[in-house]
Amino acid sequence: RARACEKDADAMLNTAIESLGDKLAAARTFKVESKRADKTFPMTSIQLSQYVGGELDDKYPNLQVDVHHPELTIHLEVRDYAAFVHADPEPGAGGLPVGINGRAVCLLSGGIDSPVASWMIARRGVALGMGHFFSYPYTSPEAKEKVLELARLLTPWCGRLTVHVVPFTAIQEELRRSCPPELFTVLMRRFMMRIAERQAEACGAQCIITGESLGQVASQTIEGMTSSNAVVRRMPVLRPLVGFDKTEIVARAREIGTFETSILPYEDCCTVFLPEFPAIKPKLSFVEEEEAKLDVARLMEEAMASKEVFDLTAE
Repeated sequence: RARACEKDADAMLNTAIESLGDKLAAARTFKVESKRADKTFPMTSIQLSQYVGGELDDKYPNLQVDVHHPELTIHLEVRDYAAFVHADPEPGAGGLPVGINGRAVCLLSGGIDSPVASWMIARRGVALGMGHFFSYPYTSPEAKEKVLELARLLTPWCGRLTVHVVPFTAIQEELRRSCPPELFTVLMRRFMMRIAERQAEACGAQCIITGESLGQVASQTIEGMTSSNAVVRRMPVLRPLVGFDKTEIVARAREIGTFETSILPYEDCCTVFLPEFPAIKPKLSFVEEEEAKLDVARLMEEAMASKEVFDLTAE
């Protein structure tokens, strides 16, 4: 919050005393910082800070100047039509207006990471759609509601969200029957990426977002990401959390209000049929060879034909 006054050094001094008197009386150290957007103002920023700071130092015996670690910083801004005086600024929301950098489809699981990744990419001005994969009866209706609640928690930040819930049970059962268990996770991720790209093309999105963090689990190695990326033909896959560790992701989840919902004990499709020894560095040629045994097109079409669509808006 700032107080406006005339573009005059004494007016700024008096405004600081009037509006910040209690803070000036309570502080032990201070400094004055000035910005001079109006270059016709007769004093430089340094001269203005020195003048107002010197007068305040004389008026308040409790104060000492500390330009490195002050308890109180008085900000003076000389702009086009007025001067402004304030202290203790609070950071704003930051980021860019949602939508000015295009659209993306985010893979939204029920975990901690993907809501944070969604929030981070929305903060860079990207409008979002969500894709979730649901493996009933191996995952419960409560697990689906948990994901929809995570999406609702994101709407105040991201605006209106459309969540596509894609049934994934048949695909996972076919993978378990037909493929080596160590490749189960990477083949599952490739199906998810294909479906996400189809969703993105249908809604006019230009990229896919995932919550992967390098090395966090077996499928999130460079080789694992390479294998899943290989099926996405026409758009980039962005991973906002790729260099984050778990403590950083958890801290951000708490900040945006998704953490407590993310840790509710409901299953996620990624935890269904997990192999005991997943391939950590899958070779792409081997993955493609095993995948060729599957009727990929049919499995995808059947899954997408039965998807549910939920439109969510901020309350």
